[in-house]
Amino acid sequence: MRFLNAAYGYSAFRVHVGSGRFVSPLNYASASSYGRFRPGYHTVTVSGRDGYIYIQKSMLLQAGAASTIAIINTASGLDLLQITDSTSRPTGGFANLRIGNLAYNSGPMDVLMSDGRVVYSDLRFKEVGAFKRIRPGVYQFFYADTNLMAMPAGLDIETMDSAWLGVYPPHETFGSLYLDVVSGVNYSVYLLQSGPNHNNVQNLILMDR
Repeated sequence: MRFLNAAYGYSAFRVHVGSGRFVSPLNYASASSYGRFRPGYHTVTVSGRDGYIYIQKSMLLQAGAASTIAIINTASGLDLLQITDSTSRPTGGFANLRIGNLAYNSGPMDVLMSDGRVVYSDLRFKEVGAFKRIRPGVYQFFYADTNLMAMPAGLDIETMDSAWLGVYPPHETFGSLYLDVVSGVNYSVYLLQSGPNHNNVQNLILMDR
């Protein structure tokens, strides 16, 4: 289990699991290392550095299943979102990629490439896409609101001709991602809020080998 701070507008947190401190400080747009805990329910406490408790919640940890617990904004304060990280290790020279929307200020968004391929469609707040196999190479992804259909779920993501790099798709975009993919890595890219306005987003890239 690890923790990710996606709570825009707050100072750094302290995170306790049970009676023990797990990480302090946990700054915005950062994630902790993984820690091991026995399976079962554990009480997670998120507090400020002054000791003020923002949220305390019981979370279920399953045996043999890695997870990320994201601290997120809600209309009534903070909440904890548990994200399953377990996936098969990339083989055959591939990597794995998924993108999740943890930006409270965002609407449903599409993730597309400048050649028109839609990798994920209508990613909503608190939604994390499934891992997709991706070939090593340099990629540009863009965030937009379109009515395009996503590429088939089982299709691998392949590199574009280099002529497409630096080319914007013919849609209004509100963010982008430049990623140099290497084989054998699981990439989890989380969209976080970067400002007070609608669809102000930034990327947090986590790489697990």
